Amino acid sequence: ISPFHDIPLIAETEQVIFNMVVEVPRWSNAKMEIATKEPLNPIKQDVKKGKLRYVANIFPHKGYIWNYGAIPQTWEDPNHTDKDTKCCGDNDPIDVCEIGTQVCSPGQVIQVKVLGILAMIDEGEMDWKVIAINAEDPDAKSLNSIEDVRKSRPGHLEATVEWFRKYKVPDGKPENQFGFNGQFKDKDFAVEIIKSTHEHWRALVWKQTNSGGIECKNISCCESPFKCSADETKDVVQSAPAYGSAHPVSPEGK
Repeated sequence: ISPFHDIPLIAETEQVIFNMVVEVPRWSNAKMEIATKEPLNPIKQDVKKGKLRYVANIFPHKGYIWNYGAIPQTWEDPNHTDKDTKCCGDNDPIDVCEIGTQVCSPGQVIQVKVLGILAMIDEGEMDWKVIAINAEDPDAKSLNSIEDVRKSRPGHLEATVEWFRKYKVPDGKPENQFGFNGQFKDKDFAVEIIKSTHEHWRALVWKQTNSGGIECKNISCCESPFKCSADETKDVVQSAPAYGSAHPVSPEGK
């Protein structure tokens, strides 16, 4: 299946619980992500200028400071201008920072409760960051809003803004900017943004908008012109290089 297109957006409607595809486990540095421009959108490490990408440790943090991933069946449309920030989408599924206690694995699908959202602007593109918690986490019952996070985890939200502001600076990039003066918007605002990015995704897989090179092959979206059979998806998987073959490790481990 495609983790981008075939995992449902909503896991449970009554409490508004969304599915989240984990790309990067907390404390790790490899920049893993859904490969939106490859068939079935595998989760793989990003490559830039022929080199595997890692995020630097932003003092005093080690790697990513939450489980980081995406909400499936969402898309930040680069042709859509956000009415508040006046920026266009970054051509990816919407990002999620999951603040629970479990360290997850790449490819793991968890159910999350949305708490708020941060409007990050990355080199002029809108790059929303949803703040959420695993619905199974012991703290999930007591965390229902962004204010709850602020009260029960002092410094956590400030650290999140600081991390996103500076994580590209070691690569020679400028600091990232934020809409709303770097203030987090509440849960209701976040849910509306998620719903709008879901509508943009629907237009994408139903071929009602320019895909911009995004691969929309899927097995479950009824009436999507990109829907394919299980045999076709098996062929895609079997044609992929074996794990580790693309970047063989030398005997010295380099």
